[in-house]
Amino acid sequence: MDMYIIGATAAVLTSGLWTINAVLFTSAGKRIGAISVNAWRILFAVLLLWATQAIIFGQFFPDASGEQWFWIGLSGVIGLGIGDFGLFASFVIIGTRRAVLVMSLSAIFASIAAFFLFDELLSILALVGISLTLSGVIIVLMEDGTKSDEKPLTKKKKKLGITLALVGAIGQGLGLAFLKKGMLLYPNSTGLQDVMSLAVTATLIRMMLGTIFVWAVIILWGKMPQLKRALKDRRGMKFVAVGSFIGPFAGVTLSTMAAYLVKVGIAQTLMSLMPIFIIPLVWVLYKQRTSWRGIVGAFVAVAGVAVLFLI
Repeated sequence: MDMYIIGATAAVLTSGLWTINAVLFTSAGKRIGAISVNAWRILFAVLLLWATQAIIFGQFFPDASGEQWFWIGLSGVIGLGIGDFGLFASFVIIGTRRAVLVMSLSAIFASIAAFFLFDELLSILALVGISLTLSGVIIVLMEDGTKSDEKPLTKKKKKLGITLALVGAIGQGLGLAFLKKGMLLYPNSTGLQDVMSLAVTATLIRMMLGTIFVWAVIILWGKMPQLKRALKDRRGMKFVAVGSFIGPFAGVTLSTMAAYLVKVGIAQTLMSLMPIFIIPLVWVLYKQRTSWRGIVGAFVAVAGVAVLFLI
């Protein structure tokens, strides 16, 4: 199978997993707080990746040069540490729908960063596909929120939530570009098995540095009592545990494959389809049907995805 198709498929699967992940982490965040969610989910993910690394390579720590550790580790600090904290905090403050609308900008930041880091240019057809996909996502997200369970927000809360979501968008976009910069320092991987092994190694490095950063900030911030209290909320921690497997472990590993095999801007766009995937999910789980606007937006986004797959 063509490696581009594999990478694009991995990005779309990432979107699907992150859709489920967003629901779980939003629920967990409302119970134990965004700080606890970010800290515990990244630690759980590292443990899962360590086990996977040991099974595949027979060792817990990945082999990497200092430069590889720097770029991939930086992607963990920027994307998983700072970016994801902004995202989870915005979920709690302004809700998933509004936060994801701002997060769709991450593809733009990823494309700009990739251009400056390794001269990655997008073709006209790729730009058309990205524009269609993001337009469809925005159409879906512009649906009237009064029919949802979203609460009215004060200007202060709305501004804070949007700012945090923007931090998340910048963090995810830059993080993905830094990740690919580090992965390109490895020998070229041509086979699927080699790419999967590289994805596990890079994801583990990313998670390890992201975990060190997150827990160091929490300790210096004096938030350890909050993390200890979170452990007593069994339901909240159950959401975090399941979400850690679906998102930071499986989802981030797939996103790493996508970043390596596909241009960063395209990969980030295909990983921004959560609002499209959420439509059938809430239909099945909560019997909530979307409006004609949501259906039109979904079709536009799917058309954009089709264009990106045809490149």
